[in-house]
Amino acid sequence: MNDVSKPERATQHRVVQLLCQELGYRNLGDWTERANNAPIEETLLTAFWQTKGYTPEQMSRALNTLRSEAANPTRTLYGNNQAVYSLLRYGVPVKTGAGEQAETVHLVDWEHPEANDFAVAEEVTLNGGLERRPDVVLYLNGLAVGVLELKNSRVSIGHGIRQNLSNQLPEFNEGFFATVQLVMAGNDSEGLQYGTIATQEKYFLKWKEDEADNAGYKLDKYLRKLCSKPRLLEIVHDFVLFDAGIKKLPRVHQYFGIKAAQAHVLRRQGGIIWHTQGAGKSILMVLLARWILENLPQARVLIVTDRDELDEQIERVLGDAGETVYRTDSGKDLMRQLALPSPRLMCSLVHKFGGQARGKSEAEFEQFIKDVQAAPSATYGELFVFVDECHRTQSGRLNRVMKALMPNAVFIGFTGTPLLKEDKATSQEVFGGYIHTYKFAEAVEDKVVLDLVYEARDIDQRLGSTDQIDQWFAAKTKGLNDWQRDELKKQWGTMQKVLSSRSRMDRVVADIVFDFATKRRLSNGRGNAMLVAASIHEAC
Repeated sequence: MNDVSKPERATQHRVVQLLCQELGYRNLGDWTERANNAPIEETLLTAFWQTKGYTPEQMSRALNTLRSEAANPTRTLYGNNQAVYSLLRYGVPVKTGAGEQAETVHLVDWEHPEANDFAVAEEVTLNGGLERRPDVVLYLNGLAVGVLELKNSRVSIGHGIRQNLSNQLPEFNEGFFATVQLVMAGNDSEGLQYGTIATQEKYFLKWKEDEADNAGYKLDKYLRKLCSKPRLLEIVHDFVLFDAGIKKLPRVHQYFGIKAAQAHVLRRQGGIIWHTQGAGKSILMVLLARWILENLPQARVLIVTDRDELDEQIERVLGDAGETVYRTDSGKDLMRQLALPSPRLMCSLVHKFGGQARGKSEAEFEQFIKDVQAAPSATYGELFVFVDECHRTQSGRLNRVMKALMPNAVFIGFTGTPLLKEDKATSQEVFGGYIHTYKFAEAVEDKVVLDLVYEARDIDQRLGSTDQIDQWFAAKTKGLNDWQRDELKKQWGTMQKVLSSRSRMDRVVADIVFDFATKRRLSNGRGNAMLVAASIHEAC
């Protein structure tokens, strides 16, 4: 039997061997016949707690809290998983006596990966509903945090993904996934895909790292990357988001973008994160802001946008992710808040920086900047300023005002719009070099965004008789002098007027309607089209 056609069980044994021998997991064995397999293996969790010196009373109370949060019948799987994640990340607060201060019983030692109990079990029989048996389950201190379904190389990974999804249904084993953070499916021919609870099949992700290394199986390669002890803990701690009913994990470009930005932040060095449109910059801002606030006690983060709807969107995403954000209502309010120790996380419109500079001549503006630089507004703490769509607002006066008001701030620009040469030069001059890039071609290859297909359309227009037009024009302008006639010709004889003529626009509209009726991608509602027009009036 060749490698491609070998059965799933052979792949499964190799994967378990990799986890144990290369990554240091403890082998719990085959749990096919083992009774009462659970997402919280209390014996394993208690053993971990004992190494940390918790008392029996603390362990008992923490276990009761964990059990009740994981199996709350009034919540959905999403709600229970979110509650367990909070305990996993921050610990379980317990009181062992009346009037005593609450102490935290931690479920994970985040600072020391090797101090945790990483273990793996095969063929874990689940009997909570209709019986199912996940191929491989990863346990962290007795909590099931990863589930992996493996398939024969001739069977698509999609089958494994759908099996994972059906396992999470109430009639099967929904309750087992209350603690799960990473849901995976793989085979030896396609490699590995990952998601989390309730991730739809089309949103399962592929990891990309060390692409030049083609030795061995892709499945093994990416399991080493995702499931190494430090990487797994880092992803769970720093890269999980609960966003408006959807639990999210990072795409690979978001992970490495954040890692690069963290290094810049620690050096107090600004720069630009250039991720193409549709690649998830809002998520990037949330993850980076949260990391900064948690790891730098004196840090504060100000997120600046140039449109009210962007300001509202970022406030919503941050709020859904559990972050408290203060949205400023004026320039004075913004500067007042910057002078106080809190709030630590704020968002504002960029135009609130330009009120005092608006309407000034160049000389007056230069004097204004000198005055501000001589006595800048007081700002409290280490300030990091995120500027969304930075190419649009940071090439003129607004940028100079912002830097004069906050001379000690670290500026990080976010954009995904293709830059003209002058915009690129200006953006790099203002913010510094690129922190991380993720270009359109990469996003198309990764199926993060759809490819953009451009098809030029030309409506052929010719003048039927120039002599007749000249005669008509002369007849209609008898009462005008030569200067007035010339001005009228300039106004109506431009390409803009030709392109905006009613007859031409009628033909353009008919062409668009024809495409939407005949092109399958447009007529079935699964595709989008973009209309480019010469003016807002013409487009409307």
